[in-house]
Amino acid sequence: MKTSQSFDVHFSIKKGREKEDGKTKVYASITVNKEKVIIALPHFVNAESWDKGRGCVKVRLPEAKESNTYLEQVRFTITTYYRQLQIAGKEITPALLKACFLGEVTEETYSLSRLMDYHYEVASAAFTWSTLKHYAVIRCYLEKFLKEKRKTTDIRIHEIDYKFIVDFETYLRNHKPADHPQPINNNGVMKHLIRLRKMTTLAFKLQWINKDPFKNYRFRYKKVETAFLSNSELKLVQEHEFASGSLVMIRDLFVYACYTGLSFVDLMNLTERNVVDGEDGGKWLKLFRQKSNKATNIPLLAPALALMKKYEDDPRAVYHGTIFPTLTNQKVNMHLKEIAKILGIKKTLTFGVARHTFATTITLANNVPIETVSKMMGHTKIATTQIYARVLLKKISEDMSVLKEKQKPEPKRPAARRSNVKPAMKRVS
Repeated sequence: MKTSQSFDVHFSIKKGREKEDGKTKVYASITVNKEKVIIALPHFVNAESWDKGRGCVKVRLPEAKESNTYLEQVRFTITTYYRQLQIAGKEITPALLKACFLGEVTEETYSLSRLMDYHYEVASAAFTWSTLKHYAVIRCYLEKFLKEKRKTTDIRIHEIDYKFIVDFETYLRNHKPADHPQPINNNGVMKHLIRLRKMTTLAFKLQWINKDPFKNYRFRYKKVETAFLSNSELKLVQEHEFASGSLVMIRDLFVYACYTGLSFVDLMNLTERNVVDGEDGGKWLKLFRQKSNKATNIPLLAPALALMKKYEDDPRAVYHGTIFPTLTNQKVNMHLKEIAKILGIKKTLTFGVARHTFATTITLANNVPIETVSKMMGHTKIATTQIYARVLLKKISEDMSVLKEKQKPEPKRPAARRSNVKPAMKRVS
């Protein structure tokens, strides 16, 4: 790695370009590592007074002091820019020094829109569209916030400070999206701010800003108990005869997720290549989760196998080369609400509920170790699985009943009773 570089500033004139009064313009040559640029200075000297070897006016002449003082000031200014760029660790070129001297370069600043553009370029190589769209949403909110509250369309990144973050948080809490009747809930606001923090962290690592604006900000999450189905509720969903074929198919997809723990996108992506012979000789699902790219291995239970058999010849699935017909998440969630209403289930049915049902009702409640559940669900750390690790009331009741039986005191054996009846006296005849 190069640790030093050559640097020089030299002054010259061009013979043959003198004016009628014999004066000619002075030029400054900046050289860095054998690369050179020339700057035409706004200063004139007598061509006959120029000392070519020293690059200045001949010192014994009357005009030497004024001209040479000016040239030394030019040299000092260029050298100062050179030292500043060195300290900042910038790549120094003659062209950059020329631009600095001419005032064409100011302190480099970066805008929020430029940061978001760069983040998208970087993230698009690593994330799927389902993840990227969340960053597109936060970008829309930021643009609306700037327009409504700051009367602008963009700001410089270093203007993002604690107050900006709090003001943006307040804006999100009060904002009512057009497609939702209610404002964004607390955890939704926190998720948006986390995405903003990821972008500012990127700017900090790139040295586009010199401090973390989120340093003193605290994220405040509210614990939310995500619903899952009990055995009786799952049985009700499985066994109900729906009149609509669409509802039947969406019910089947939901039930399949309850017995496999798959997310909606992973279920839609399933193909025959994902079905393999497992370690136990049975059929397993082997895939990489789209969200985390984590390997997932799931032994298929009987209800899941039956549903796969049901749709193996479905023309919609065959056409797309998938195990199940492909649908949109929006359409599925709409029909799941209808299913819950028909069955009288008060919980909002989603594929998140199905995934939680697999973690609780199907596995953990049946004594499957949490480490095994974590691997089947494709979690990157056990702490994520612990969110699902609810102990059902029925299981608590069963376990405590066993404990109560063990702790019951043994019944005491009754002591032998003494008879109070005196033996009859023998009659003497």
